[in-house]
Amino acid sequence: MTKAMTRAERKKAELRREIIDASFDCFAERGYHATGIADIATTLGIGHGTFYRYFENKRDIIDHVIDDLIAKIISALAVENAPDAANTLDEYRAQVGRIAEALPRIFFDDPRIPRVLLFETTGVDADLTGRMLDLLDQSASLTAAYLHHGVECGYLRADLDVDNTAQAVNGMMLASAIQGLRADSSVDCTTLNQAISRLMFDGIRAENA
Repeated sequence: MTKAMTRAERKKAELRREIIDASFDCFAERGYHATGIADIATTLGIGHGTFYRYFENKRDIIDHVIDDLIAKIISALAVENAPDAANTLDEYRAQVGRIAEALPRIFFDDPRIPRVLLFETTGVDADLTGRMLDLLDQSASLTAAYLHHGVECGYLRADLDVDNTAQAVNGMMLASAIQGLRADSSVDCTTLNQAISRLMFDGIRAENA
């Protein structure tokens, strides 16, 4: 009985993932508002009723995509890439390099993610727009935590405007994500991220570091 339940749960999880992937394909190709439940169901060859057993509506799909993205970002910033992990400028520079490699993989391994998040989500409804703005605020707070730690350890300049610098750094990262949608290859994004890193460290490192 346990084995049968396990197989059933696995099959249910697989179909749930297939619905998310099919929905995401439609959102990226047609746009969120132009996509209907019928389009998603037809893509998978399932009925409307099957869709509604897994999700309340197509809006529910977007929330799950954002949840997955946040979980991946948190995972990429764990342990060695945590805000308090670096204790010297060299360690912080290496940490930034690791993050600069990890985050583009999260976004560009699946090009639908930046396309939908950057160009579709803010046009869905006020609640989702608010959630995306909250995500930007949380990202800025996280970046500020890295900078605060660097100031406390003495490898970033003591007079650093941490909060506004965090906003500026995140703005550059967002520009990199947008550029990545137009780039012909990942090399373009890599070069841009290297330029961002050089600008960061030339501008914020302590004079004696």
